[in-house]
Amino acid sequence: MPRRKISVLILYNSPRTSGGQAFIESEAGVLAEVEAVGKALDKLRIPHRVVGVREFEELPAVLSASDEPVVFNLVEGFWTNPDRQTLVPAIVRSFGKGCTGNDTPGLLLSLDKWQSKTLLAAAGIPTPKGLIVPVGETIPMRDLFEGPYIVKPIQTDASEGIDKTSIVQSPGKALRQVVQRIHDQLAQPALIEQYIEGREFNISVLHRRGEAQVLPLAEIDFSAFEPGRPRIVGYEAKWLEDTFEYQHTPRIIPAPLPQRVAARVRELAAASCRALSCFDYCRVDFRLDKTNRPYVLEVNANPDISPDAGLAAAIKAAGISYPTFVKLTIDNAVAGVRKTEDRGQTHPASVVRPPSSEIAIRWCQPEDRQVVLSFLAETGFFRPDEIDIARELIDSAIAEGPKGHYQSFVACVNAETVGWICWGPTPCTLGTYDIYWIGVSPAWQGRGIGRALTNFAEQAIAERGGRLFVVETSSREAYIPTRRFYEALGYWEAGRIPDFYGPGDDKVIFLKAASDATHLNK
Repeated sequence: MPRRKISVLILYNSPRTSGGQAFIESEAGVLAEVEAVGKALDKLRIPHRVVGVREFEELPAVLSASDEPVVFNLVEGFWTNPDRQTLVPAIVRSFGKGCTGNDTPGLLLSLDKWQSKTLLAAAGIPTPKGLIVPVGETIPMRDLFEGPYIVKPIQTDASEGIDKTSIVQSPGKALRQVVQRIHDQLAQPALIEQYIEGREFNISVLHRRGEAQVLPLAEIDFSAFEPGRPRIVGYEAKWLEDTFEYQHTPRIIPAPLPQRVAARVRELAAASCRALSCFDYCRVDFRLDKTNRPYVLEVNANPDISPDAGLAAAIKAAGISYPTFVKLTIDNAVAGVRKTEDRGQTHPASVVRPPSSEIAIRWCQPEDRQVVLSFLAETGFFRPDEIDIARELIDSAIAEGPKGHYQSFVACVNAETVGWICWGPTPCTLGTYDIYWIGVSPAWQGRGIGRALTNFAEQAIAERGGRLFVVETSSREAYIPTRRFYEALGYWEAGRIPDFYGPGDDKVIFLKAASDATHLNK
């Protein structure tokens, strides 16, 4: 970015004020943010304009007509396709402009509550148990854990779709009804999550020169709530000023916490931001259970920054003025553009990956653990509980070493860990081996990594006297490429167990004899 005087375009989503749609209060909340940022820019004497957009398709015309080198991004949705708000930073940057707030990857990863839970689990960050109920489907009772429960839409902010009926104590009619409400009201899958009885905290995080700064911890004070009233910050508490919940959920900041617990919360807040690629300002919501164990509920990569919101309160408690915060996020945006220019406009998508001939396969080391779990989560195939199993297998293999049951190896290219495979002998068999897991980083798929790992595993198994390789996978449509991959490697479908993983989700069993693995004889 040329070193010229900074001017700013404040870009926001124009809220609807009529039409009978739900959640007009939260949608209109952006106007308070626009006003606050404008006043801060006035104090900073930074020239600025304000432009509101209704639809994603308006962005190119607005940006091409803008001379401002920095966009202060306050877009929280669009009238149609609201989830496209996550793409705004990428579009802004494509016009050579700096964009405040988190970039598109952080917004994408944090918006989807299920995806973010999976990534957080991969990073070893505790989150409540959960399961997804897609639109049109019923609750998979065999997968349901012990209550109480809280039911949320999977892709909304500002507590939209969450109210006092969202808390359900046990399975039954009430749980089915709130799931159906989410389906009907928001046309989204419903997330059934374990409700953590305990204290609630909002932790704001700023980034300065690439370093995370965790601001003073804030607790939501539910002390005025009588027994039986759900202690949650639902839509009423955030937006409906005439409700009991709105009037009786003050913040306590800094929150009174034992030093050890506070340090753990701070550590998890910063780690959560890293796990979801959030490197500007964001808010991490926590619950502490009765033993003071913290659980991350959500990472909000695009939190409300109006003066009466939690992030502004944390900024004030940290001794940071609001104009200073606004200047900080603008400086981050400018630095991001300059960093891109210093790299010669190189974009990750344009990097040429080395050919598969440069693949090195070695024993999985402790430093590989987080990398492997992260790219398994990024594939989108695995639930948080499945990621937990992968973590257990890696840890067991590392602890027991090459002579243990689980054989865990990674594929590397130029010292970058890009793939993982784990296998072991099938108990109570002679020469039969299970290939338990194979995963390749999404950025490296289609480059022969998976084939190289599988060939390596088959060779190693044969050297141990293995005669039969077994692979189990899902029958779901998303796994079609996986099944075709194994078929291309000479595996054949030996059978299916109907509904094994869930209703309509069969276990598909593939087999291959060591004698059929032609590469073993090379």
